[in-house]
Parts: sequence; C-alpha cells; structure tokens
Amino acid sequence: MTEYSVISDVSEFHAACAALAAGEGPVAVDVERASGFRYSQRAYLVQVFRRDAGVFLFDPPALGDFAPLQAAIGDVEWVFHAASQDLPSLRELHLEPPSIFDTELAARLLGHDRVGLAAVVESTLGITLKKEHSAADWSTRPLPAAWLEYAALDVLHLIDVREELQRQLDDQGKTTFADEEFAATLTRRPKPPREDPWRRLSGLHQVRGARNLAVAKSLWSAREAYAQEQDVSPGRLVPDRSLIAAVLANPQSKQALAGIKDFQGRASRTQLDRWWQAIVDGRATEELPRERVPSDALPPPRAWADRNPEADARLKAARPVVEAVAEELSMPTENLLTPDYLRRISWDLPGTTTDAVAAALEKLGARPWQIEQTAQKIAAAFVEAAQSPDGASAPAS
Repeated sequence: MTEYSVISDVSEFHAACAALAAGEGPVAVDVERASGFRYSQRAYLVQVFRRDAGVFLFDPPALGDFAPLQAAIGDVEWVFHAASQDLPSLRELHLEPPSIFDTELAARLLGHDRVGLAAVVESTLGITLKKEHSAADWSTRPLPAAWLEYAALDVLHLIDVREELQRQLDDQGKTTFADEEFAATLTRRPKPPREDPWRRLSGLHQVRGARNLAVAKSLWSAREAYAQEQDVSPGRLVPDRSLIAAVLANPQSKQALAGIKDFQGRASRTQLDRWWQAIVDGRATEELPRERVPSDALPPPRAWADRNPEADARLKAARPVVEAVAEELSMPTENLLTPDYLRRISWDLPGTTTDAVAAALEKLGARPWQIEQTAQKIAAAFVEAAQSPDGASAPAS
C-alpha cells in the first residue's frame, strides 16, 4: 500500500507544484471539507493528481496561499466528481479551473444506474473503492493514514474514468450535451443568501404567532453567531429541534429553560446565559417578523386542477412527452430538463410555438442542447392540451 502524507511545508508545496506543472494532460482535483463538524465550508484537504507527476495532498490551513498551484495547473482541464460541491471551496483558495470534466455529471447523462464515485470507478475500470471516510471530520490533525489513502484514491483513478466516460459520450452522441453541462457548472454562481435564513429551522412550522417567531429568530441568530465564532456546525451546538422546543415551552426563567428536557446539545447548558438572553431579546424586540412570507414557489401540482386547470392540462400533456425523450436518450428526466422549468412554463404559458417555449426555457436557464431536445415537443403537447376537452381530468402527481 502506498503511504501518503499531507503537504503543509511551503518548500514541499513549491516542489509539488513544479512536479504538477511538468506532468502530462488534465489534472484530477478533489476537496475534503468538515461539513457537519465545522461552521465554514472551507477546504481542509485538496487532492491533485496528474500523470507523470503523481498524487499530492495539500493542507490549506497550513499553506494559505495557493497561487503557486493555480500557476502550475491553471491552463489545463480539471477533472472532478460532482464539481459543484468542490468549486466554492476551491474558489475560496483562489483556485479556478479554465475548463472542467465532471465524471458524476457525465455518468448521469450516460444513464448509469449509480453515479457515486465508487460506483462509477467500478463500472468503468472494474476497480473497487471503499468510501468509508466520506463523512469524516477532515479538520482533524494529524489525519490518519487510512483517511489519506482514501483521499488519494478519490483522484488517482479520475483521469482513467474521464477517458472511458468520454469514449461513451462520443459513442452515444452526447459530447455536446456534456460540454454544455460542464460549462454551465463552471460558470454557475451561488444563489444569493436567503432573506430570512432562520426560517429554515427544522420544525418552525410548529411555532405560531409573530412574537414566538421573533424568539425563534433570536435563538437562531445567537446560535449562528456562536457557531461562527467557534467554527462549529450550528447543529452540533444545539440542534434545531432543541431551539424549537425552547420556543414552544415558553420558559419564564433561565432555570426553567435549563429544565426543559428536550433542550439539548453540547452547548445547551454551557451557554445557558446566551440562550436565555436570546429569548429575552426576542420577547422584547419591536421588529416582529411576518407570519407569512410571500413566495414565488408554485403550488404543488396536485392542487393545479382546482387552481389553474389549463396549466394542469398542459403539465399532464407535456410531462410524459419529456419523460419519453429522456428514456429515448437513456438519461434521468431531471438531467434532460429541470422539472421546475417545465412546471413554470406550464403554469405561466409563454405561448404554444416552439420559439416561445424555447425562449422561456432559455430564460429559466436551460442549456441549448436541452432546448433542442424538448422545446418542439413541449410546444406540441401544449397545443394538444388546449384542444383536448379531457386534458384536466386526470389527477396530477
């Protein structure tokens, strides 16, 4: 078994970058974070492999400046498995690929039954990988040898996988599909922060009244600030269910708060003053949150028949048409066309011509290959739905 080590010394880092610069072909890149353990989504390990260079494991907290690595590999294709998960952490290090190949996305477009890294490596190369450390706390130092081997194997075979998947894409005539998807992944930027992120508290639907919502918001904000200060995942300090339990119990003193059985978590008692002050602040604030928040989310399709029967008929006509195209192309329907896009143009009809449907899909974010494969058939389905007297009779799912 090859023994791998983490590069945390600057001189070793520069030597590794020189070796990678002298290597051949694309580079395989992966990132390990400490999701569920740390507040941030920063990279705690960056793995890079290139032929004629080897595998290198870099320690971002220790190294800091990754400009030498960007200079070494910044002019070649980077190969990922599920690139959208890794790109934000890499960009925090100012690491930016000029182009990418995503083996997970390619496997989806090719209709592979399983698209996890281990499954794709096995189906393409016949090599079995163990994925036993995927949920580990990668901020741990020193990292155990078994974890390092796992991290190295995440990139060691990616170039070979990429070549086999490229061959399959060529054989199925899907190279253009993949190229457009990879480009969209690379240029896609994160969604803007939610206006009220505290409303994502699990169990918040149980809380009634603006004042109680203010207490929930105050508790969430106090936990968020402490989690960021400690760089610990908020749920590891006090779980969502415990914050909601505190709101619902309506304690009248700090001691009563401490006595709530369901108020748990490793910081529930050590930071009791913090949580009690948050409750006091929430009860005193004059800035009460709205009980209902406007949303641009569409109603669930099961409600369409009553609320918008024409849209219901359009969706029922178009959905099986899109599913049939996906089956013909041997790929999941959601990779052919984002389901929400079809729901939106069914609900708010852009027109029944191919050009109108295509323009609406493009505005929503569909790629050219997706529009080419679906727009004409969706438009025809919309026309059929308008002409059918029975179009809105069947239940939507």
